[in-house]
Amino acid sequence: MKKNIALVGFMGAGKSAVGKVLAKRLAMDFVDLDAAIEEKEKRSIAQIFEESGEPYFRRIEKEVVKEFSGKEGQVLACGGGVVMDEENMARLKQSANLVYLKTSPEIILKRTQSYQHRPLLNVPDPKKKIEELLKIREPFYARADFTVDTSDKEIREIVEEILKRFAA
Repeated sequence: MKKNIALVGFMGAGKSAVGKVLAKRLAMDFVDLDAAIEEKEKRSIAQIFEESGEPYFRRIEKEVVKEFSGKEGQVLACGGGVVMDEENMARLKQSANLVYLKTSPEIILKRTQSYQHRPLLNVPDPKKKIEELLKIREPFYARADFTVDTSDKEIREIVEEILKRFAA
């Protein structure tokens, strides 16, 4: 097994919730890359997007991916768009087993409705935006080592499925 596990997928797929439980079960450190970005920048993701724009955010995201992919023994919850950058993907694939947590647009909408801190979904038709982004990102997510559908599963079921894959 590689030294880290990186969870990728759309916002609301369960990367942070699953990552925390998975890290505990494997006695690994849990790192939420978006939280690491917020800590580094001393402001929220929404503020970064609003004040500095998405290109700036993606640059900082790349630095954080580089920093954490250089360490071992971690479960990384990656931001939804991290897979869109070739350099990020190369670093993550080199240092981690990539697990795509796949979720239907309907479930994503339901799980993210109360999120005020998700700048990409602060639009008149968030479901349409989710579908558009998923269509663009799906081929990148599909490059993960394996996929787990999280749509109708409890966190513990998802964790068990991931653990079984690693035990195989």
